[in-house]
Amino acid sequence: MHKGSGGSGGHLDSVSRIEGDYLCSGEVQQAIPILQKAYGDSMHKVLHVGPDSCFVVSKLLRQEETEAWGIEPYDIEDADSNCKALIRRGSVRVADIKFPLPYRPKSFSLVVVSDALDYLSPRYLNKTLPDLARVSADGIAIFTGFPTQQKAKVADVSKFGRAAKMRSSSWWTKFFAQINLEENESASKKFEQASTKGSYEPKCQIFHLKSLP
Repeated sequence: MHKGSGGSGGHLDSVSRIEGDYLCSGEVQQAIPILQKAYGDSMHKVLHVGPDSCFVVSKLLRQEETEAWGIEPYDIEDADSNCKALIRRGSVRVADIKFPLPYRPKSFSLVVVSDALDYLSPRYLNKTLPDLARVSADGIAIFTGFPTQQKAKVADVSKFGRAAKMRSSSWWTKFFAQINLEENESASKKFEQASTKGSYEPKCQIFHLKSLP
C-alpha cells in the first residue's frame, strides 16, 4: 500500500499542469505515468470516479491507446466547454455513487477513485466500494486525503451534503478487510517502485485493491 509522505510531487510537477480544485483528483493527473507503470495494459480502459473527473478523463484520453470514462458524483454547475463536450459525448456522466453504478460487471480494466470516498459515511461506503470492485476487472486505485488535510470548505457542505472526512490508513485497511476487499499487492509494489524511480511523492494516500473475483 503506498501511503505517500505528503511531500511535493518531485520533478513531475514541471511536466504536468494540474487542473481543478480537488487535491487527490489533481494527484491522479500527476500520477498517470506511475499508474501506467504499475498497471500496464490495464490502463487501456479506465473509469475515473470523483470530482473534477472531466480534467482527469481529458488527461487520460491524451495517453496512447487509452480509453477513459468518468463519473462526477455531484452536479457540475460551473462546467467549462471541454467538460460539457465530454458529458454530451457520454465520456463523463453525473451520477450519485451512493446508488449502484450503471455498468455491467468488469466493464473497465481499472477503476481510479479520488476524493469522492471522503464524502461518504461508512454506511454508503459499504455499498459503494464493492460496487466499484464489481465494475473493474484488474483492480481499483483509491486516492484519498490524509487526516492532516482535514479542511472543511463551506461550499463542500452545501454541494456534497457533508464535509469531507479524512481517515487514517489504518482505518481504511480495517474497513477494506471488513468488506472483504483485498490489497492488490503486485500493483502496490510496482507503484511504489515506479514512484521511487520517478521521485514521485504523493500528497494523498493511495490504496490498490483487487477487483471482485
